Amino acid sequence: MNTREQYGIPHDSVITIAGTVGVGKSTMTNALSKALNFRTSLEKVETNPYLDKFYHDFERWSFHLQIYFLAERFKEQKKIFEYGGGFIQDRSIYEDTGIFARMHYEKGTMSETDYDTYKSLFDAMVMTPYFPHPDLLIYLEGSFDHILNRIKDRGRPMEQQTPIEYWEEMFKRYENWIESFNACPVLRLDIADYDLLQRGESIEPILEKIGNLIHHSRKWRSSHLMT
Repeated sequence: MNTREQYGIPHDSVITIAGTVGVGKSTMTNALSKALNFRTSLEKVETNPYLDKFYHDFERWSFHLQIYFLAERFKEQKKIFEYGGGFIQDRSIYEDTGIFARMHYEKGTMSETDYDTYKSLFDAMVMTPYFPHPDLLIYLEGSFDHILNRIKDRGRPMEQQTPIEYWEEMFKRYENWIESFNACPVLRLDIADYDLLQRGESIEPILEKIGNLIHHSRKWRSSHLMT
């Protein structure tokens, strides 16, 4: 029996990792992919043509960046389900509208016209019964100081030049967003409770929780489809 079967995680599961910048999404994605023998869907930071420009001028590039993210994540979501699942996904499509686009609109770095256009496009693409939602969203959380230290430690130049106030604003918005998220079941994990880089065994209790949540979620969906 392999690890996936041991914890009752279906071979076609789609698990999305969410959380603010620096919280460890890529580390969790790779650890779960290795443990379950799933494919990964990683955020392609290096090939994003707008990201560097955005960090230097939020107002000029926020709309362009959000449209790019929306298109790329939608294509990735489509590919995942065409493969038949079996994926761990780094960052969700839901965060783009619920956190980033909304933050820029409310702070004045995205115009009302641009925000309305973006929101209309997002709703048409995602907020329909035909859009394939993940089986589970894993939300990684921790204290702001812990997360800020992680951002500093990894040393990406464009992130080092970003004011701390921006990271604090994003942190608060993530905390508010997850409280009302209901597109799929959620497993919340505090990054202070595990260390996937130093203690590989800490993945085991996470796998157990994933298996239980997906099992109950699919059982619930099956019972409601039959009624």
